[in-house]
Amino acid sequence: MKDSRKAEEIAAHRVQMLSPLLADGLDAGRARQIRGEICAQTGLSERTIRRYLAQYRKEGFEGLKPRPKVYQRPEAISESLLEQAILLRREVPTRSVSQIIQILEWEGHATPGQIKRSTLQEKLAERGYSARQMRMYTTTGTAARRFQHRHRNELWQSDIKFGPYLPIGPGGARKQVYLVVFLDDATRYVLHAEFYPTLDQAIVEDCFRQAIQKYGVPDSVYFDNGKQYRTRWMARTCSKLGIRLLYTKPYAAESKGKVEKFNRTVDSFLSEIALDKPQTLEQLNQKFNVWLSECYQNKPHAALSTDNQSISPETAYRSDRKALRFVEPEVLANAFLHAETRKVDKSGCISFMDRKYEVGLSFIGCTVDVIYDPADISEVTIEYEGHEPWKARPMVIGERAGKRPKLPEHLGPQPADASRLLGAAQKQHEQRQHRQARAISYASAWNEVKGDV
Repeated sequence: MKDSRKAEEIAAHRVQMLSPLLADGLDAGRARQIRGEICAQTGLSERTIRRYLAQYRKEGFEGLKPRPKVYQRPEAISESLLEQAILLRREVPTRSVSQIIQILEWEGHATPGQIKRSTLQEKLAERGYSARQMRMYTTTGTAARRFQHRHRNELWQSDIKFGPYLPIGPGGARKQVYLVVFLDDATRYVLHAEFYPTLDQAIVEDCFRQAIQKYGVPDSVYFDNGKQYRTRWMARTCSKLGIRLLYTKPYAAESKGKVEKFNRTVDSFLSEIALDKPQTLEQLNQKFNVWLSECYQNKPHAALSTDNQSISPETAYRSDRKALRFVEPEVLANAFLHAETRKVDKSGCISFMDRKYEVGLSFIGCTVDVIYDPADISEVTIEYEGHEPWKARPMVIGERAGKRPKLPEHLGPQPADASRLLGAAQKQHEQRQHRQARAISYASAWNEVKGDV
């Protein structure tokens, strides 16, 4: 199970790496430029990028999972030899791999033909010393520029804003709440926004899911580097749904200017809600939804216009001609699943999310995988190697103890005609007697001598 999850993580990473090449209407020149950029960032060859792209177009997400290795190729380059090659590359970064091999052979570090060019190139890339990787540090950055996508659902932005304090803690203690926003880049329309009582990745997942359920799947999403967004779960979910996952550069909040501008607009709501003093999270969200509809969604936006007249974000979103892409509920649920491991206790149950789930007495002491939907844990899926996945529900405590499981057939007694132990002992005893009979008896030899005398 660990290997399968690792394969999914690798496939998710490869999907995100290839996502710029999957855009619609990409001409050959632009595609060649993007492949060069990917090669420079990752150190992979263009041939590898083309192979990944062909596998994805043919088999989808599954095609990018690494194939199991049939054999392990012996190490062709020792660590000391690789260090010499790195030193030669650092001395003159423009040296080619062929030149490095030639120098190593001339200096006696390697015999002619010992080092293959492709092998050394791969090892240098693994250590971060490929020619492309070293050129990355000589390139200069560019200033940030404003951008705006043409159609709805081409790019969503998201952010978290600190909200007011509410009396929702233990004993009525005041606790801060947090606003999560998903906003469409082209129309500035807020797809979903809600205040939550905690600051963790679960609030991003819930908001993201509700936005997709209402408005379909976006082409891309754009997040900052907060721990609530940069998670393995987010990479897996976006890859499963075919969403390109983008992150801002560190300390570059201006690159998410649209959602940051909306957060500043929310400040006016926070000033007004402080006068109403809501007592529950439900009251706060109800008033926020009214404010959002009347004071933002349906209010003319200066950056949106048609026929030289400003229009509202909702009008811009509703009038866009780009078709919305919805997915089946089963596909969406599968993309949002989580996976954790649990050990089955002596009663055949696991403890999960403060509940007990019945797994089965046959799995006592085993560690199983729990596949679940955070939005609904009334039923979870259990996976164990060598068995088909099955459903588990919270344990119901009855009036009687459960019956012991039936002994498996392969563990039951095997009929026999005779005791193999006694038969083997008899054979061993006969062999021992035979060895003792052949031994010399000094008593009998002495009696024979006395008789002759």
